[in-house]
Amino acid sequence: MQQHKHLEFPHDDTITYLNHAAVAPLPLRTGQAITKFANENVERGSQHYPAWLKTEQHLHHQLQQLLNAPSVDDIALVKNTSEALSMVAYGIQWQTGDNIVSSNQEFPSNRIVWQSLSRFGVSFREADFASSSTPEQALFDCVDRHTRMITISSVQFSSGIRLDLEVIGAFCKQRGILFCIDAIQSLGVLRFDVQACQADFVMADGHKWMLGPEGLGVFYTSATVRDQLQLTQYGWHMIEQCGNYDNTPWVIAKSARRFECGSSNMLGIHALSASLSLLLETGIVQVEQAAMECACYLRKRIESHHNTDLVVTGDEQLQSPIVVFRHRTIDTKQLYRHLQEEGVICAPRGGGIRFSPHFYHTREQLDRALSFVLV
Repeated sequence: MQQHKHLEFPHDDTITYLNHAAVAPLPLRTGQAITKFANENVERGSQHYPAWLKTEQHLHHQLQQLLNAPSVDDIALVKNTSEALSMVAYGIQWQTGDNIVSSNQEFPSNRIVWQSLSRFGVSFREADFASSSTPEQALFDCVDRHTRMITISSVQFSSGIRLDLEVIGAFCKQRGILFCIDAIQSLGVLRFDVQACQADFVMADGHKWMLGPEGLGVFYTSATVRDQLQLTQYGWHMIEQCGNYDNTPWVIAKSARRFECGSSNMLGIHALSASLSLLLETGIVQVEQAAMECACYLRKRIESHHNTDLVVTGDEQLQSPIVVFRHRTIDTKQLYRHLQEEGVICAPRGGGIRFSPHFYHTREQLDRALSFVLV
């Protein structure tokens, strides 16, 4: 499998790419799929559009498998996570006095959209994970009888803290609270099961751990709550008979296609489908194991060095493929610039340096990155 992984990621020898929590590099097969699609479009236009639609349908099935969704009808393709979050935020009929519970570690996409509801009398509560025995309990402590939703990232982007989604989902279900998950930092690298965590809404971009291009993501809605969302976008593609252009009157699609209002991003669809084929062929269990082994190796080396400290330590259940650390004698900004100059692609996050390896990394690549840190 190692040779297979190496062939799919023929990075320049001067690069060690540890930034999958931001924007991932494309696998070789994905680049080839993009080139093939572009060449076909140049030479033949949309002559084979029916075949493109089959790829689009196949992508829906791939995402259903990745999420373990009950039905492919639960899957919609969207531009990005923010679009899907906005569909939820502005689809629910809020009442004055309602509140939404989240954390104070969320990426702006899972914060700003909810804060924008304040003009409707809806408040946004941010739990401090450090305030309770577990991150989950910190969320629960913020819940009261006016809480309509808990919205949380499956993995926190700046710390790498991994949430117990099944515990949160059970809590929400027992109390009739909606459960929304921003899964962008786990989908494609960690096992994810919408049925086990009883999620109502899940969304994620394809350009991080799913190894796809920017501009295409997934939006899952459970069949039991889908009708609770008022639509905010309308177009030819979101009606029940979308291929019948003379269809009058029209009705909204029963499936999650109701959230796909217009023409699809066919180039992105071919690319993301190719990327997911690699992950699914490898097996998401194997992907998770390999990525976590890489992260564990980084953590052990960083934690044992006299000049470096992990930002988040402790319970292994809280850990993810995101590793954030600080250097005791080198300024974080200075260290980040040095790493970039040496071709170690990473990010400054959470007051430190964030490494986010994927399943294909070798120990040699990780050691190369660490050689510029453990000094």
